[in-house]
Amino acid sequence: MGRVIAIGDIHGCAAALRAVLAEVQPTADDILVPLGDYVDRGPDSRGVIETLLELETTCQLRPLKGNHEIMLLEAVARPDIAGPWLDCGGEATVASYGGELAAIPPEHLALIRRCRPYFETATHLFFHANYQFDLTPAEQPDFILYWEHLHYRQPRPHDSGKIVVVGHSSQRSGEILDLGHVVCIDTYCHGGGWLTALDVLSGTIWQADRAGNRRIPLGPVRPFPPGISDV
Repeated sequence: MGRVIAIGDIHGCAAALRAVLAEVQPTADDILVPLGDYVDRGPDSRGVIETLLELETTCQLRPLKGNHEIMLLEAVARPDIAGPWLDCGGEATVASYGGELAAIPPEHLALIRRCRPYFETATHLFFHANYQFDLTPAEQPDFILYWEHLHYRQPRPHDSGKIVVVGHSSQRSGEILDLGHVVCIDTYCHGGGWLTALDVLSGTIWQADRAGNRRIPLGPVRPFPPGISDV
């Protein structure tokens, strides 16, 4: 059996993603679950999507959709209403594609469109943002799945008894938030923190900053107070 590795919000930090993957060395037996928000804010959203496409050929990639992917797809469908997305980090994404929204390759949009709302294993649930404890993964409302921050509402343990892994709520300390029943691995890479990958079965952690510099985690995952997050 391979590993199950979650990856926190990347936000255009392709160098960080490549550095983490160089340490993880994913194989065909491994399941990788990027938690969404691949684009916007960081310098190389195009490079992130290209790397995810490569991962589809080397491991079992199960990418989730984040709220920034939702905004990008809405902007592609309606360029006349793209302003709010551009102001929320989308300008960096457009710049990485040469300054034209229309220049995003069809295969990149296809990958974003096939991102899933959640992923589930025998022991873990993976969502982008948050969850309602008494609803199945398929019943989760879109607002909770994609937009609700943990610092607004920390949910009870899920009725399934499974541990939940999320991103979205930026931990500006650069440290993982571990509440036992829910773990947040958005460690604010684009803003000066780290990109985090977590082997959910062994607890192994890999981290790198937006320039691709590796960090050796200082200790085991432990509880931290919720961070203050952007959209």
